[in-house]
Amino acid sequence: MAEFGYWLSSEEHTPSDLVRNAVMAEKAGFEWAMISDHYHPWIDAQGHSAFVWSVIGGIASATERLHLGTGVTAPIIRIHPAILAQAAATSAAMMPGRFFLGVGTGENLNEHVTGERWPPYTVRAEMLREAVEVMRLLWQGGLKSHRGKYYTVENARLYTLPEQPPPIFVAAGGPKSAKMAAEIGDGLINSSPGKEVVNAYKQAGGKDRPVHGQFTFCWARTYDEALDSAHKRWPTSALKGTLTQELPLPSNFEDAASMVTKDMIAESMVLGPDPAPYVERIRKYVDSGFTHIYLSQIGLDQEGFIDFWKRELQPALGDLSKSGAGR
Repeated sequence: MAEFGYWLSSEEHTPSDLVRNAVMAEKAGFEWAMISDHYHPWIDAQGHSAFVWSVIGGIASATERLHLGTGVTAPIIRIHPAILAQAAATSAAMMPGRFFLGVGTGENLNEHVTGERWPPYTVRAEMLREAVEVMRLLWQGGLKSHRGKYYTVENARLYTLPEQPPPIFVAAGGPKSAKMAAEIGDGLINSSPGKEVVNAYKQAGGKDRPVHGQFTFCWARTYDEALDSAHKRWPTSALKGTLTQELPLPSNFEDAASMVTKDMIAESMVLGPDPAPYVERIRKYVDSGFTHIYLSQIGLDQEGFIDFWKRELQPALGDLSKSGAGR
């Protein structure tokens, strides 16, 4: 059994719409949400990329029960971990017991904007380890300093702190990063339903911790409409390997995605109005050990998807859903 959450795509929606969508999800019974943190969208057709911490503040004020986390923030280059420690502490103070910080090693798409060198994964992993150490240090309160390999903090004190520090969930795309996630985090985030990463995480010490997964799809009233929308707005779903971590600009992703056909999209994700393939894909997440599954609807018709969730998909999930989840 799993709990279900709602994915807020910062790349596709205005900040005000993201807040409205979060409220809509809470009213629909979702108790969990995750919001992407980007400087650029993947491609220009997606159209947006708001500053996520402003949006989180809006969601904090507009909701009462919804648990919210970033999916994910890279505290390594674009924003210093001391600043993110403050942002996360403020968010957690505004949402007592409802905020979690999702972190990862990032993508060049978002991190190159300050002009810093884009390092290889091994270096980014070291930076993430140290960044998490810095944030946890500052969340202890009091005047703190840190002089590490990658970051310096000089006489910093966070005056606004939540009663409890927010949990840190670490994104992992392979066994090595899953091992690191178990070592430095309180939970795991992954976007694939496969067992390899989850098993590696559990074997490295994450056995009894939450595992959160993103399930991206495109619901529409017809299969063809969903296929057209996904091909236009999310062709990058068919790109494989580490390419999405390395390309620096939306135009580069558009060049790579120009080779993506509709047949490739059809093979890469669930599409259309039939709940059966959604249930089949969700079952893979549950069987792999995911405790929370975030439903990520491509496109602007979020109200249509929420209605589909309530009328057809959630009832079709049966015993895959924890009692009351998403109701």
